[in-house]
Parts: sequence; C-alpha cells; structure tokens
Amino acid sequence: MKFVNPYFLFALLALSIPILIHLFNFRKFKRVFFTNVRFLREVNLDTKAKNKLKNLLILACRLLTFTFLILAFAQPYIPQANATVKTGDKAVSIFIDNSFSMDALGKNGTLLDEAKKDAKDIAAAYKPTDRFQLLTNDFEGRHQRLVNREEFLELVDEVKSSPAVRTVSEIASRQHDALVTADGIQPGNYQAFVVSDFQKTITDLDAVKIDTLVDYRFVPVVAENRNNVYVDSVWFTSPVRKLNSPEELHVRLKSHSETDLENVPMRLYVNGQARTPASFSISANGTTDTSIFFSVREPGLQQGLIEINDYPVTFDDRFYFSFNVLRNIPVLIIEPEAKFTGPSTGNQNALSSFSTGNYDYIDSAFATDSIFAVTEMDESKLDYSSFRNFHYIVLNSLDEVSSGLGNELHDFVNNGGSVFVFPGTKADLTSYSDFLSPLNISSFTKDDTVNTVVDKLYYDHPLFKGVFEKQSGNIDLPSVSEHYKIPLATQSTGDVMMRMRNGDIFTISYKTGKGNVYLCAVPVNDSWSNLPQHALIVPSLLQPAFFSQPQRNLFYTIGSDETVEIGDPGVVGENVFHLSDSAQNFDIIPAHTVVNGNTLIDVHKQVTKPGNYLITLGKEQLAGVAFNFNRKESDLSTFTSEELTAAITTAGLKKFYVVNPDSKGLTAALTEIDNGIRYWKLCIWLALIFLLCEVLVIRFWKNQIVNITPVSN
Repeated sequence: MKFVNPYFLFALLALSIPILIHLFNFRKFKRVFFTNVRFLREVNLDTKAKNKLKNLLILACRLLTFTFLILAFAQPYIPQANATVKTGDKAVSIFIDNSFSMDALGKNGTLLDEAKKDAKDIAAAYKPTDRFQLLTNDFEGRHQRLVNREEFLELVDEVKSSPAVRTVSEIASRQHDALVTADGIQPGNYQAFVVSDFQKTITDLDAVKIDTLVDYRFVPVVAENRNNVYVDSVWFTSPVRKLNSPEELHVRLKSHSETDLENVPMRLYVNGQARTPASFSISANGTTDTSIFFSVREPGLQQGLIEINDYPVTFDDRFYFSFNVLRNIPVLIIEPEAKFTGPSTGNQNALSSFSTGNYDYIDSAFATDSIFAVTEMDESKLDYSSFRNFHYIVLNSLDEVSSGLGNELHDFVNNGGSVFVFPGTKADLTSYSDFLSPLNISSFTKDDTVNTVVDKLYYDHPLFKGVFEKQSGNIDLPSVSEHYKIPLATQSTGDVMMRMRNGDIFTISYKTGKGNVYLCAVPVNDSWSNLPQHALIVPSLLQPAFFSQPQRNLFYTIGSDETVEIGDPGVVGENVFHLSDSAQNFDIIPAHTVVNGNTLIDVHKQVTKPGNYLITLGKEQLAGVAFNFNRKESDLSTFTSEELTAAITTAGLKKFYVVNPDSKGLTAALTEIDNGIRYWKLCIWLALIFLLCEVLVIRFWKNQIVNITPVSN
C-alpha cells in the first residue's frame, strides 16, 4: 500500500480530539415531576452499561469517519507490477494503424474503427491538462506536434485508411522524437501507445532502439476473419518484348486462408481490353505461379491489369503493370573509313557495303528482321550527340578505339546501352585496353594463329534461351584460324557465351553500369573464322539488340521512395513534366533530376491510388508507369498478445508492455496501470457510511438520565 499524498497522514493526530471529548462524561439531567411512586415503573431508565456501549459506538463511528476522510485525501493505492506511478503532466503519443490490413472486420466493425475507439479510451485515462500526439502510417506533418485532448479527439475522427506502411521500429523512433522534445513535461512522464493488429511483416522488435525515458504500450486489435488471397507480383519470362510475338506473363498469387481454393477466375486487361481469361488454384496458406499468354499487335505503351475477386480484403485484388513495345530498335554500326562508302540512316534495304566489294555480313544479319533501324557511321565522322538515340552500337572491325569514342561509349553503357565489339585485323590492343579497363572488362591480348573450332555453346546464357529448339551436342559451330585471346580474371563478372576447343573464349558478355558489353575474339573477316558466313552470327548479333531495349520497371509501389527513370527526353525548354491518369482525374507536376543524361522522376509520394499513369513532357508522351499498393499489408498473419509478449522479452525490451483490457474497459485498465489500484473513492464511501452510522446511533438509541424529585400533595 502506497499513498499519493502521504503528508495528509499527519492529520490522523486529530483523532485524539474526539477521544478527549468522550473521556469527559458530560451528563445532562432531565427533571420529571410525578405525584406517586407508582409512576416510577413507567420511566424508561437506561442502565449504566448501555450508556457506556452507546458512547463507545459513537466514538468508534467518529474515529472511523475521520480516519477514512484523512485517508481519502492521502489517496492510498496499490501499484501494478512493473509500473511506477508518476505525478505531474504527461506527454502521450498514440499511433493508430490505418494501413489496409485494418480494413478487416473485428467484433465491432472494422479494425480501424476499433483502433480509433481505443485511442479515445486511452486519452480518457489521462488528465485534461496532459498533452497528446496522434500518429498514423502517413507520418503527416500536422501530427508531429502535441495538442490538448479535445483537439486530439478531433484528429482521431479524421483518420482514414492509407496505403502507407510503417514498421514498429519506425513508429517507436518517431514517437520517441516527438515525446522527448516536448516542452514543460518532466523527463520520464512520456507514454507511447501503438494500436495495431501487429502483422508479423511489420513487427520488427529486434530493430527497436531501447530508451528508458519512454514507456511503450502495445494495444492489439483482433480480426474475426483473416483470410486473404491476393496478387503478389507479375513478370515476363523474357526481358524482351516483341511485336506480334507470344508473351508469357507470370502471375504470382499468395493465400493466407485456411482453405484450398480451386479454379478461381483471373482476368487480364491490356490497354483496357480483356485478354485471354485464366484461372488458378491455390492451397491453404500457399503460393502459386500461373502463366497467361497473349500477343501485342500494336507498338507503343501497353498498360496492363490483373484482377481477381476476394472478400473482405479487396485492396490487393488488382495489380497494375505497364511496358513498352518498340516499333523499331535503333542500331548504330561504327565502321572504319576503308569499309565505309556512305552514311545509311534509313532501314536495312539502304545499307552501305564494303568499298572492297566484300559482303557486309553485319548488315546482312540485321536485314533479317525489319524491327531494326540501322544507321552506319564512319569512325572518323562520328556525331557523339546522336548516341542517345540508339540502344545498341556495334564496333565493326575497328583497328583503334580513340579516347573520345571510348569516353562516349563509357557514358553510353553506363546509361543502359549495349555495345558489341568486333576487333580489327590489326587492332591496337592498347587503345582497346584503354577503352575496356574503365568498365572493369578484361581487354584483348595477343592474337593466336592456331587452328581450332568453337566446341561449346552455353545454352543457359540469357541470349540463347529460347533460340534453339533443342540442345544438341552435334551442333555445327564456327571454325577459327586466328583469334585474339580474351583473359577471364577470377573475380570477373563476365558470362561466357561460346568457348573454343583449346579453352579460349570466343564470345563473352559483361554486365557493366546499366548496360552490357559483348566481346568477340575474332573480327568479322573470312580469313580469321567462318563466323561471318555461319548461322550463329544472326542470334549472336540480334539477341543483344533485342536485349538492349530499355528495361524499365513493370510497376512501382505506392509510398516507396523509388524514382522513375525515363532516359533522355531531349530538350526540355519551357515544358514541364506531368504525371497523370485521366481515369482518376489526376494530374501533378513531379520533381525531376538529371543524372548523367538520365532523367529521374520523383513523385514525392503524391500518388496515393493504384493505377496506370502517363508521364508527358508538353504534348509528348514519354513513358507509362504503374503503381500498386504495398503487398506487406496483404499478409494478415499477426502476433497474438501472448506471442507479442514473448517477442518483447526475446528482444530484451524492458519498457514495452502489452495491454489487454478486461471487462472494465481500456480506460480503467490504463488508469490502474498508471495510477495503481486507487482506494480514495472507497475511503470516501466508508467515511460517509460511518458518519451515517453515528447519526443513526444518536437518532434511534434513546438514552436519558433521569433525576427523580418527589412532589408533595
């Protein structure tokens, strides 16, 4: 037993006053006149013993009345375990989880409604003079200050569901920063509450920083039904999108349901048009991947949507994505002046030929597919500013790579371009080393004149996947009479495509920066190998061209800090970028930065609804971008109160507690935690009861002392 105001106990000394009064027996006599002794029998006389008992009862009632009245002012209480009762004003931060998982149904409506009610009950457990902070997943600026209770309750009523997702560690850190900087609050009088369903995906207690100044209380809200099936992600089998070619779209679905589902309908929309219908089956609490096949008939931006139906959690039933199918792939071939007869900027039917009369095998390879728009340039008359218009550059038998060309190719590759290098027959290996070394690529070394053949083709290389109908050990591979050696360092990131019988590398690919570099050990020359006339020259040249298409994200996540790369849009001038969606009547001007010629669009979390959006510059459409809600909220697995308590103990968090209100309600439970079990009200009632007892004793216990005086006739 402890007391809030122990100094009032000194007032117990005043109990001596009624004791002293009762030590003196001030008896009053009432004179009764009678004429006959027979009237004495009619007088009701109290005995001496009854007088004494009555006086003792009155004394006891008065003593108990004063005792409990004094105790009421001293405010006795019994503190709760692991709790310290603190006096003075308090700063209280209350986090309401308003993520989409809180749309699940609880006993009294949605979990968000229950959380808002709990927040109000928490505020009611504190004094009106205490100060409060409301915090939600949005981390709004207006929620970063402490307010009075009335304003806090108004803010609670305004809370709505949000796509933002925060971890417990982020929440605790934000609450700590707001509380410890509160003015006029005694250090240690800081209380932080987290009202949430405590999903396992966000409850990262191991990452919480311990601070003994703040007491953290977790208030779980529990859903009645936590079944959910949702679209998790989508991706294509190949990174290459081709017009009029079959596309295989993979869709990953996840279930957090206790029952198996079979033949659930799933729909695909591309540019608003329904495509091949599909269905899926999924086991309880399982994951399944399914494929949808379709073809793109028109080039340009393709905006897709995958849709399923699932109740009651529906925010994750729609998944948006977007991709682009190029009308053509711009290719630049850089050739030595001796082989160049004139510029070609049209298509494969207007290509130049060797001045020596030799057949241009590279031009012939690109002529097999009309999707390629080929341009040829003389190495001595290069327009470096035009490099940004191409995705793929082929160095065709250059004997030397100038420093200027090398620097421009570095920027080209680092920004996502692809370069295929065929060295010249009289290659200056030093210039090639100066070009390749900054890209962390092993350059060519001395040439080897041994006759050999290519005896191994790596079918699992990304460029060769799907090119060959079957893998055969008897495939005809190029023969080689002379080649440059390409060393492969131990720590190299190179991926060998073909290897010769003597173990030397024939072709190899490197991922560097955002782009790719491909090296071939031989020039495109009949005297070095029969590659120029071999069928493998076509996939060897064309596959890198297909893979040179800009690889932009199929989708982005709402609330993340991702930026959207749109490449180099050219001259901006007075035009401004717009991010818009006509279906939602949404249009903003996003911030943008330019890094190494690549424009990055930053929406600064202004997108709050999922959908397919357009990025435009003036009247020109630059790109499409899709946004989806964070799928962390789709996993409705949560911690129970017991699991949460165990996790707190495991994480070693000393000032974190789980609040489980009993039938008395959350307000009463918190009052007992903060103030202990208070007994001052009981003391008041007991004081009134004993005061009433005293009144009843005096009122109904008649006690007269009679003085008998005879009267003569």
